[in-house]
Amino acid sequence: MRYIVIGAGAVGGSIGGRLHESSRDVVLVARGAHGAALREDGLRFTTPEGTRQVRVPVAGGPEDVELRPDDVLVLAVKTQHTADALTRWAGRPVAGGGTAGESLPLVCAQNGVENERLALRLFRRVYGVCVVLPASFLRPGAVTAACGPYTGVLVLGRYPDGTDDTARRIAADLEDSVFRAPVVPDVMRFKYAKLLGNLAQTVEALCGPVTPGSPAAELAERARAEGTAVLKAAGIDCADTAELAALREGAVEARPMPEGERALGSTWQSLARGAGSVEVDYLNGEFLLLGRMHGVPTPVNETLLRLANASAAQGREPGATAAVDILALLRAVP
Repeated sequence: MRYIVIGAGAVGGSIGGRLHESSRDVVLVARGAHGAALREDGLRFTTPEGTRQVRVPVAGGPEDVELRPDDVLVLAVKTQHTADALTRWAGRPVAGGGTAGESLPLVCAQNGVENERLALRLFRRVYGVCVVLPASFLRPGAVTAACGPYTGVLVLGRYPDGTDDTARRIAADLEDSVFRAPVVPDVMRFKYAKLLGNLAQTVEALCGPVTPGSPAAELAERARAEGTAVLKAAGIDCADTAELAALREGAVEARPMPEGERALGSTWQSLARGAGSVEVDYLNGEFLLLGRMHGVPTPVNETLLRLANASAAQGREPGATAAVDILALLRAVP
């Protein structure tokens, strides 16, 4: 199997780098300054073992790859870029006949729950992944994955449900590449649970670290309470916090890093890189959508979404908004 990793940022770069180091066939897909840096110098990959330049083949897009029947497409872009990526890859021919959408497995190694829905419109074989992989991508060509003894936990299953031999083969390759990769028949239960956890990332992107007892922690808890109420009203089952904690326990723990580089969550990183957009329409926004469908008010998530999008559009630094100001704004909401 060859892994075509579409989006070689924190998650995609870590998955692709580890698979390459375990002698799997990998192509990283990246554009712009990041793609140029990867082609010129390789992936500067920092883990608890040290920093090294990982020379992985790089493509700028589907036009640079001749697809084979044994390819696996790993989608690791932010959700706001998913529709474009799917459209560009689905119709690409595969050697021996057919297109990528008709014959190749597509693995959504992404946050949120919208990616799989979008993918199933264009790809017959879609797999969801609940990504528990603390990693950072702050400058072109460099990715840091800060945990051990495993780089991360990647819970894998067919979408909308089920398992198969392809999922098990992919999981075996990941398990051989410093990941824990359980295969489950109900992967979306885990993805909805992770989605609840992602709500705190919007708060930290706006306000900085979410420390116990702080105004930021109050905001994050209120956002999560809304999300929990929405899922209950929608009748959506999700894994509980104990199940997620069990996946990480003894497997994904912060380690001292050789370069001392630390970063917060992926939304914080998007603001720090000046990416121009953030993923909140599909994180907090998922709960707005469900809340509107099922009559559950979500003023906290709506406010956080609006402020985060404005911060990205205006190029504001992460942590530039005081949590107390957001709480005051919420008190004024009718």
